[in-house]
Amino acid sequence: MTSRYGDSTRSLKATRSLAIPGQPVAPHPVLASTYHLPADDTADLDTYGRSSNPTWRHLESALAELEGAAGALVFGSGMAAIGAALRALTQPGSVLVVPADGYYQVRRYAVEHLVPVGVKVVEAASSQICDVSAGADVVLAETPTNPGLDVVDLYRLAAICHDRGARLIVDNTTATPLGQQPLSLGADLVVASASKALSGHSDLLAGYVAGNQPELMAAVERQRILAGAILGAFEAWLVLRSLGSAGLRYDRQCRNAQALATMLRGHPGVRAVRYPGLVGDPAYPAAAAQMRRFGGLVSVELADAAAVHALVQRSELLIAATSFGGIHTSVDRRARWGDPVGDGFARIAVGIEDTDDLLADVERALGGNRR
Repeated sequence: MTSRYGDSTRSLKATRSLAIPGQPVAPHPVLASTYHLPADDTADLDTYGRSSNPTWRHLESALAELEGAAGALVFGSGMAAIGAALRALTQPGSVLVVPADGYYQVRRYAVEHLVPVGVKVVEAASSQICDVSAGADVVLAETPTNPGLDVVDLYRLAAICHDRGARLIVDNTTATPLGQQPLSLGADLVVASASKALSGHSDLLAGYVAGNQPELMAAVERQRILAGAILGAFEAWLVLRSLGSAGLRYDRQCRNAQALATMLRGHPGVRAVRYPGLVGDPAYPAAAAQMRRFGGLVSVELADAAAVHALVQRSELLIAATSFGGIHTSVDRRARWGDPVGDGFARIAVGIEDTDDLLADVERALGGNRR
């Protein structure tokens, strides 16, 4: 999707309320589980809070606009959104490909909940997913991957999937719709956690599915109604409220991440740095071809777990926390969660601090570390 507007303008435009004289400029949450029913069976009215809510619709409209989608559906978390999409698109006998180097909970969900009902699950690294997907019915790709930050060539993967009639789902959490729009690259569905950069304040859980094909979106919506994995109206309002500043926040995060990755690449205390925006990074060619921004995550390899701990302890700005996309820069040693990485591997989720302050703080905190 192309737009004559920049990302901050798009974010504001997507979230504003209708220009009705006498009505508030800022939308308000609709907190309701039940609604007054008409005497007849009028369609398209709100009836019960598990199936519809006006605040959901406002947020879904905004998310669809940002993703370049015909529609979106919100969920109580990113995993709830991914689970609904996978259940909607797979059936007994389906072959599902999931990323071996992506978010570990996705692999757990596929193995523990889809394999028992007859879905064959194949795990493939991002570098191999295009080759493996030739025999799949459904492919879930995460790009950039979390936490390694490899990038999947979505143009190529979409062509492979569509040649055999397979469905392609892309997890757009790390890139966000402000950095990448998978539907325009050939994806059938986009899934994402809105808990991260879109809401951006580390204070809520939310997820969504976006797409352009009515039959697929209807199947996902059916899963939401039956499973009840809904987003609370107040949380939906908080995401909507946060989206208005998402363009500003994400732009600063990406700029900070680029500067931090550049600085860290030459630091004697850092063994390796991964960032898709670094020329020379293995992910750079694919990222440059399909991403508008390279994201707010930087992955580093330090000497060991103690070095990661020391980095946070010596810093005045860094916090130790999992998840990412918040306004504060955080560090997460991923081996503690079972990711197949070294003990000194850390994912740095870059915040919105002033760039010079962040770089000086990290460099000072790394001062005692050596290769």
